Amino acid sequence: MPLRMELSRILIHELKDYQLIELREVDGSRTFPIMIGLPEAQAIDRRMKGQRVKRPQTHELLANVIEALGGELESVTICDLSEHTFFATLDIRTGPNGDIQHIDARPSDAIALGIANDAPIFCEEHVLAGAQSDIG
Repeated sequence: MPLRMELSRILIHELKDYQLIELREVDGSRTFPIMIGLPEAQAIDRRMKGQRVKRPQTHELLANVIEALGGELESVTICDLSEHTFFATLDIRTGPNGDIQHIDARPSDAIALGIANDAPIFCEEHVLAGAQSDIG
């Protein structure tokens, strides 16, 4: 069963090729970092600070497309970890029956979209356990 997570911090170092976000278990104490690119980190940081940009960013464009096609972002799930690479899905409610579609996404894009749309972030238990063993 996926565990509810929250963004606990974001570390932006503009002179490095990668940035870090840290997710924390909502009903627990486990955390883990994910390396992301600078544009995604800046988009997440702007959203967390309530700053708007004049034109839609990629994640905002995607949110507009999902909505225009009658879908709704239900949640974001960090669903797998393989060779130190995290995998995620956008969990989108669609159709007249409210089916959930799980769309493959990079965690950075998924989290940026989720933060922008106040969608919950989940993590599969095996991913969190694997991330903990990578850290330790």
